Amino acid sequence: MNEILKGKVVYGKQLGRTLGFPTANMEVSGEVWERPGVYFGICGVDGKIYRVIINIGRHPTVPDGAPTVEAHLIGYEGNLYGREIQVELKKFLRSEVRFGSVEELKAQLEQDRAAAMELPI
Repeated sequence: MNEILKGKVVYGKQLGRTLGFPTANMEVSGEVWERPGVYFGICGVDGKIYRVIINIGRHPTVPDGAPTVEAHLIGYEGNLYGREIQVELKKFLRSEVRFGSVEELKAQLEQDRAAAMELPI
């Protein structure tokens, strides 16, 4: 796969941080919206490589507004707002799913993170 997404980190709904999965919402242009789903990838920030779970799409469990690209950098602690980041998509993990509750979404995100930790970078 190895597709590169680049974009400026902007403010989102900030739901991810309340679930323990803060995300960098990226302003991305191009054909990315044609491939919604959850991906595993990597992202370099300040000389360190992070494993990343990326959601591309409409976030159907908590719909609100336009499609987004949201990247959860596993283990990253810091502020990326206003910074340009680059994420390399390595593997498609799953399609977007509408969960019955935010708790079900969080449980799936934990499974996605566990899967991402098992994959080679």
